[in-house]
Amino acid sequence: MSEAALRENIEAQLDRLLSQLEDLDTLKGDLSDDEIQREKQDTLAQLAEFQDSLKKSVTGNMTLQSEYDAARVAIRAAVSEAFKTPEVIRLFARKQPAALRRRLEEIDRDVKLGKIETGCVADQVVEILTALKKLGDPLAPKEERFLQQHRSEKMSEFEAIEENDAVEVSLAAYTKAQDDQTNRIDGRSTRDVQEYLDIDHAWYSSMVIAKPRERRELF
Repeated sequence: MSEAALRENIEAQLDRLLSQLEDLDTLKGDLSDDEIQREKQDTLAQLAEFQDSLKKSVTGNMTLQSEYDAARVAIRAAVSEAFKTPEVIRLFARKQPAALRRRLEEIDRDVKLGKIETGCVADQVVEILTALKKLGDPLAPKEERFLQQHRSEKMSEFEAIEENDAVEVSLAAYTKAQDDQTNRIDGRSTRDVQEYLDIDHAWYSSMVIAKPRERRELF
């Protein structure tokens, strides 16, 4: 299957499953709680299957791995039920930090106006903040404190697994790059070899160590 066809297939499956999650909210008035729960578990099972399929499909293709990394993480968050808000899961999977920020601002405004209580939206705010962090969007100190205070056990477990996986992926990518590089530099001068190694070391550091970015106060 060509890369274009593979991407089209991934997009279609991802969109269908995310839509199924969102549809469950609209069906709450038409179905019983038991029926909603069965539909939800069925959708989560399909997401778990898609997660495995996605991993196999993009293995060896660095472009697709990078393109669908957020989708993979978002799906895992949904399957583990660390994330339960369909809208947030979709925005996370689609790499839309600006839209997540807008949703966070809407919640913050509604709380200040007294339309909703913080306790009613704390879980959703934690999901948004976690998604923003995973997408590389810096959090303000107040947001970090809110995240630490309201993070659930499932969310903590999810983040711990993701952090371990990120290190393993970085080390695996580094090892592969080293092997490929060794094959490329056979016969080159010592100076050439050192230049290659210096470049690779810089690349590895950028993979493992996140560079600080400007923080923004929102709360």
